[in-house]
Amino acid sequence: MSESVIADFIATFNADVLTRAEPVGGRVLLSEKRLVLAVNDSDKLTIPLSSIFDVAVGQVPAELDGFFDSTVTVAFQRTDGQHVATVEGDDEMITKFSTVLFKALLNGTQTTVKHPARLGGRVMNTPFRPAKLFLRPQAVQFQTTEAPVTITLAEVTEFSRSTRDVNGSIRPVLEVRHMPRGEATLTMAATDSKRKMSLLGRYLRLEYSELMAEITDIEVSKAEKEILVALYSGAGDEGLSLPQIVNKDPSTVTMMLNKLTEDDLVVDTTDGTTLTPKGQVVVSKHLEDVNM
Repeated sequence: MSESVIADFIATFNADVLTRAEPVGGRVLLSEKRLVLAVNDSDKLTIPLSSIFDVAVGQVPAELDGFFDSTVTVAFQRTDGQHVATVEGDDEMITKFSTVLFKALLNGTQTTVKHPARLGGRVMNTPFRPAKLFLRPQAVQFQTTEAPVTITLAEVTEFSRSTRDVNGSIRPVLEVRHMPRGEATLTMAATDSKRKMSLLGRYLRLEYSELMAEITDIEVSKAEKEILVALYSGAGDEGLSLPQIVNKDPSTVTMMLNKLTEDDLVVDTTDGTTLTPKGQVVVSKHLEDVNM
C-alpha cells in the first residue's frame, strides 16, 4: 500500500469473501485509508475504511464461534452486499488494534458541537459550532476554533441518540450527559454521516461498558464516597486537610484510602492522592444520584 502503515502484525483472521472457509494465519495491515488481511500476495482482502460501517470487539459471528477468542470483527459494504471479517489475537494485541482502528475511522471527522446545551437545570442558548472529532485516552475531544470540548468518559452518566435541527438541517445527534466538575452537563454533537455517528456510538459504548464493568463488583460505603467526592473537588485547595473536610480522624481516613487504593479507585502520585478513571465513574454516579 502506498500510504503510511499505522498497524502491521501477524494474526489469525477470517472473512466471508476470502477463498478459505476456516480461519487462517496471515498479516494484518492498517493505514489511514484501508485494512488489508493478507494470507499471501495472491490471497488477500483489502477493505477501504470508508466501507466499514460497524466494529465489534469481543463478538464473533455465530458461524465462527469456537474458532476465536479475543477478536475484532468489522462489517463492511461491497458492491455485492454486506460482509464481515474477524481478526483474532491475544487480549493486548486486540485492545491496541481496536483502539488504532477506531482512531483511523473517526479522528478528524467533521462535526458540529453544542456545549453546553444544558447546565444543571438550565437550557443554554449555546450555538452549534463546527469542530473536528478526535479520540483521546478514555476521552473524546471536539476541537473548535475556540477552546476544545473534552468529554472524559469516566464523568459520563448517559449516552443517547436523537435527530435535531442543526443550523437549518435535520441531522443525527449524539447527546452526552456528563458531570465535569460535579455539575450536570449536556453536550450535543452532530455529523452529516450516519455511518460515522454509528461508529462513534459503538466506540463510546465499548469504552464506557469496560469502565462500568470494572466497578460492578466494588462496594463503596457512604464514608468512602465522601472521600472520593472530596478528592474530586480538590481536597486541600482551601487549606483544609482531607480528614478535616470529611470530619474524620486521620487514622480512619488512612484506612479508607488504603481500601480505595486496593479497589483501584484512588492512586498516589507526586501531586498527592488522585482519582483513577474508575474512581471518577463512582463519583459521577454518586453526584448524579444526589442531583436527581
